Amino acid sequence: MSSLEYIDLDKIDQLFNAGGYVLDFSTPKFNSFTINSIGIPLCEEYGLSKGKSLWKFIENGEDHLVNKLLLDLLKYYENKYQSKLKSDPSLAKLFDECKTIANSMPVNNDAIRRQADSIREKFNTEYMDKQIDILTNSIDSNPTDAIGKAKELLESCCKTILDKKGVLIDKNWSVERLTKETCKNLKLSPDDIEDSAKASDVIKKVLGNLSGISIGLAELRNPYGGGHGKKADYKGLTSRHARLATGSAITVVHFLWETYLEQEGNDN
Repeated sequence: MSSLEYIDLDKIDQLFNAGGYVLDFSTPKFNSFTINSIGIPLCEEYGLSKGKSLWKFIENGEDHLVNKLLLDLLKYYENKYQSKLKSDPSLAKLFDECKTIANSMPVNNDAIRRQADSIREKFNTEYMDKQIDILTNSIDSNPTDAIGKAKELLESCCKTILDKKGVLIDKNWSVERLTKETCKNLKLSPDDIEDSAKASDVIKKVLGNLSGISIGLAELRNPYGGGHGKKADYKGLTSRHARLATGSAITVVHFLWETYLEQEGNDN
């Protein structure tokens, strides 16, 4: 159970909950947001509305997870509703109070480590398939969010594989570097293919393009994907662009994850 008092819960509820809705999130988008933040699809977890699921979680969740989700929601709120915060002093005051509540929550390194362990445990074939379902469901309804989540899915897969192989991950590594390191540890780099192997030149070319896909996802996500503030005149890409980004990411993630599972099975 979280350490938040009822008055704190009420302020958070006032800021984020509007009659069962949470900001501008649809249910799939809210589940996707909370999975990305804390590894839990809240509406699916509790079987309740977005607002009630959020209340139940911040009331009963572990402090470090509640803290992480609140900080992510506050960041989203600040980016999405900047003009409202500037024009409404009472809303700005409530926002600042909620930010103070989140920043004052007791969080320690052990809790953060437990969170990381929890997310790593959740990234299995079932979890990946669920992430992909959420991703594909948002292609038509929210192409911008789908493009952003495509890159994040690839990042999560690479980080999980590298962590399970005992590789120390630099927090500043780009998705391109993560993909290269993952391929290296799975012996999927072009240099790992013997020249004498059948169709070795074709295999090397295909494997070399894995990094190219990660670069493309990163470059596409920055101006067009979710997760970054946009200008007022921003125009997003269409579903066909999102379908290309998500299809590429899903193909690479399946390949890397299945390679990892196959190698682990052979080692046992």
